[in-house]
Amino acid sequence: MTRVSLAVVLILFLGPDLTIADETNWTQFRGPGGSGVSESFKPPVEIGPSKLAWKTPVPSGLSSPVLAGDRLFLTAFEKERLLTIAIDRRNGRELWRRMAPEGPLQKVHKANNSASPSALADAENVYVYFGSYGLIAYRHDGTEIWKKPLEASRSLYGASTSPIAYRNLLILVIDDDANLEKSKLSRSRVVAFNRTTGDPVWETARPFLRSGWSTPTIWKHKDGDELVVLGHGRVVGYDPATGQEKWFARGFSRETIAVPVQGKGKVYISSAQLGGVSDAKIDPKPFWEAMLKFDRNKDGKVGRDEITEHFTWPLRPELPLGHPGWGIPLPSDPKRRRQRQQSVFGWADKNRDNLWTEEELSAHISNRPGRPILMAIKPGGAGELGKEHIAWELNRSVPEIPSPLFYQDRIYMVRNGGTLAAVDPDKGKLTYRGRLGGTGQYSASPVAANGHLYLLSDEGTLSVVKAGETFELVHRFQLPEEASVTPALDGDTIYLRGTQHLWAYRNR
Repeated sequence: MTRVSLAVVLILFLGPDLTIADETNWTQFRGPGGSGVSESFKPPVEIGPSKLAWKTPVPSGLSSPVLAGDRLFLTAFEKERLLTIAIDRRNGRELWRRMAPEGPLQKVHKANNSASPSALADAENVYVYFGSYGLIAYRHDGTEIWKKPLEASRSLYGASTSPIAYRNLLILVIDDDANLEKSKLSRSRVVAFNRTTGDPVWETARPFLRSGWSTPTIWKHKDGDELVVLGHGRVVGYDPATGQEKWFARGFSRETIAVPVQGKGKVYISSAQLGGVSDAKIDPKPFWEAMLKFDRNKDGKVGRDEITEHFTWPLRPELPLGHPGWGIPLPSDPKRRRQRQQSVFGWADKNRDNLWTEEELSAHISNRPGRPILMAIKPGGAGELGKEHIAWELNRSVPEIPSPLFYQDRIYMVRNGGTLAAVDPDKGKLTYRGRLGGTGQYSASPVAANGHLYLLSDEGTLSVVKAGETFELVHRFQLPEEASVTPALDGDTIYLRGTQHLWAYRNR
């Protein structure tokens, strides 16, 4: 249900024009329009100690920096408090920090953080969203101008979606696992607020959607503007001025994270198969090799008696054992653990001999439901989209966390293990796959400028690749600490948020 009034028209067309997604700013997650691209910026291609402009300590957080004027803004989490921090981007000096109102914290996964959503900035203000509290708006000097408490959603991993702007609206997606199908009340919703006052302008229920972690985008095409929101199992297009639903497409996984991107008249949406699988044809070998870590008697099989409290069902075998995203552990409660131990073996033990063999596990892994997908959608659709508006689908090399990047008429995707894929946006076919040299998980989304792509691994390996038809790795740099946050760019600098510091590397 959508609530629209004359106030919407007044806010959009008579209120101040605070459009911020232009090619000279990096004022939201992934920069201009959430694209990850700025053609006018020229950050360094070769990065090293000689290009370090400054580094400054920052508290923990997974939000990306955003830039406005001479200031950089980010959110953080320290001593059980949620923070907004302003930094002078010229020299790295902290200018101010403000605490969000104290209150209960939303439950988050070990791989997430209570300060994951990135800020949104315009010429005068900065807006921050915390899943535990809601929205707060500050002047650039740190003066609070309004706040909007919002009930924390129930989520598998905690909040990570970031607010975006449309004219004088701030748009936020709040999807909720309490959005049960049998309930008549939809807790999942997308809401637009007046950026000047914080007042709600419109709200649209999302009755078929449960928790999601994707940030929406404004798709600008020949027929107008559309708000594109990826969520649980589907992507939906709305009128950004009123919130009215216009179209949707199915086929996506339960856990959706990536930001939709646009180019050549289409919008491109991606989600990996549940558990982070990138290719529709699964190679079971890495999963079996991971399972053998629990083969205590070294007989090349995994027995029921080896499914102990330390057992973890592998989901992402390319990660180190013990990483919170490696797999699904048994419950810590002894009673529930025993129940799971009794039931888990039947998943793959088809001959009921209380042993898992490589053949049995491979068959089970290969039959995993769902598929990874990169979908290209053409404008003009209504209701559920069919073949006339879905240009193509690709089911290979689709990352779990990083968003795709559309740059210089090509789509790029980076997945765990450090594989970069380039895709033809007209045909939906792979142009190449290349190895970056980084290993482990890739959580940061790629960004691009100056004819190059910048790709950061969780281990802190930054790879620089020249854009083009063929794979060309031109530089690789190891940040002195781990990093899993999408970089930010400006005219001559790349900003990298590590686990303990914010680093600025600048062309001199």
